[in-house]
Amino acid sequence: MTGNGRAGLRILLFVSGLGMVIASILTIRHFFMANYPQSIFQGSFCDLNAFFNCDSSAFSSISQIYGVPLGYFGLVTGALVALGAVFPSAAFEQTNKAISAANAAGVIGLFLFSVLYLKSLCLLCSGYYVFSLVSFVLFLRYGIDRDETGWLRRWFRPSWKHVATYAVLAAAGAWGMILFHDAKLEAQSGVAARVVKEYFNLPAVKYPSYISPFMTAKATERFEDAPIQVVEYADFLCPDCLFLAQQLVKLKEEFKGKLNIAFQFFPLEAKCNDVVDKDRHPGACDLSYIAAYDPLKFPAMHDEIFANFEAAKNPAWRLALAQKYGTEKGLDDPATKELIRRIIQTGREYEKTSDRYPYGIRSTPTMIINNRMIIGTLPYIQLRAIFQALAEQKEHGAEKGFIEQWVPSP
Repeated sequence: MTGNGRAGLRILLFVSGLGMVIASILTIRHFFMANYPQSIFQGSFCDLNAFFNCDSSAFSSISQIYGVPLGYFGLVTGALVALGAVFPSAAFEQTNKAISAANAAGVIGLFLFSVLYLKSLCLLCSGYYVFSLVSFVLFLRYGIDRDETGWLRRWFRPSWKHVATYAVLAAAGAWGMILFHDAKLEAQSGVAARVVKEYFNLPAVKYPSYISPFMTAKATERFEDAPIQVVEYADFLCPDCLFLAQQLVKLKEEFKGKLNIAFQFFPLEAKCNDVVDKDRHPGACDLSYIAAYDPLKFPAMHDEIFANFEAAKNPAWRLALAQKYGTEKGLDDPATKELIRRIIQTGREYEKTSDRYPYGIRSTPTMIINNRMIIGTLPYIQLRAIFQALAEQKEHGAEKGFIEQWVPSP
C-alpha cells in the first residue's frame, strides 16, 4: 500500500483483490449455469443444506440488475483493488479506499438480505464477503489518509479522474454483460429444442414399483394414461424443489387435463431416509408425515408448505400446520410412517448415476417424466418444451422423428 511502502501489505491487498475476483467469477458462472443450462445434462448444484446453498441466490430477485449479474460489480471492484496493489499511487489508493468503504456497506447489506430474507447463505458469495472485508480492514488500518480528522476526509477523497475512468470502463463491461445475458435469453428457444431431442434420447427407466398416491395434478385415474406423467422425487425443505414447485404451478394450468404428477416423498433427512447418505433438511421427515396422513388434505398442505418455505423450517410452524389440518397424528402414526418409508425405498430401484451414491435417486428434485429421468431443475422454457412435445406426441400420434424436429412457437 502507498502509506508506508511495506511490500507485505501490498501483497496482502493484492491477494484480497484477487480473491474477490475469483469469487465473483464463480458466482457469475453459477448464475448462468443455474439459470441457462445449455443442455439437459448441464446445470449447477451448489447446496450443502437448506441454509448453505447458492441456488437460492442464483434464482433470487437481486441476482441480476437489468441483466447484469450482481457478481460483475464484485469482479470490477476486486480487479481495482488488485491493480491498486500492483500499481500504487496516492490517487489510485484514495479512490480504491472510497470504493472499498461503499463495497463493505454493500457486502453487509447483501449478507443481511441473504440471512434474513432468503434464509440462506451462498458459499461463493461468502468468499467474496470475506475478501472484501479483508481489503476494507487493510484500508482502515494502513490506508492513506488514515490520520485525517473526520470520516469524510479519511474515506471519501477519491480522484474524480480515476472515478470517471472506472465508471466508463465498468459501464462498457456492464453493457457487454447485458448483451451476453440477452443472447442467453434469446438462445433459450433453440436450447429448448435441443433439450427436447436430448430428452427423447435419454435411456428409458421403469416407474418405481410403488408410485405415490399423493398427486399434485391428476388428469386420469390410471397414472400412465395421461399424456404427461411425472414422478417427482422431492423434499419439502429443498430450495431447488421450491423452484420446481413454482414452475409446476404454471405448467399445471397450461397443461390442465394432460398432466399427472405423483409427489414421491424423498426427504433428505437421515431420520427417515437411509437410501441416500444426506442429512441436510431437519424437519423434512415430519413435514412428510403430516402431509401424508390424510390424502384428501395433501394437495392443500403441499401448496401451503411451499408457499411458506422458510416458515416450514420452524418446528412450531409445522405443528401449527398439522393442527390446522388435523393431521398431527401423522407424526406418530405407524401406518403413515410405513407409507413414507415405502415411497422412499423406491429410490433404491434405480441404477446409480454417480460414483458417489449407490442409487439413481440421489438428490432432489429428481423427475421421471414418461419413463425418462431428469436429475435437478431446468429453466421453465426447457421444462415446458418437454411437456409440450409429450402433449403433441400424444395428441397427434407423432413418431420420434416428428418430436426431434419440433420447434417451439414464439
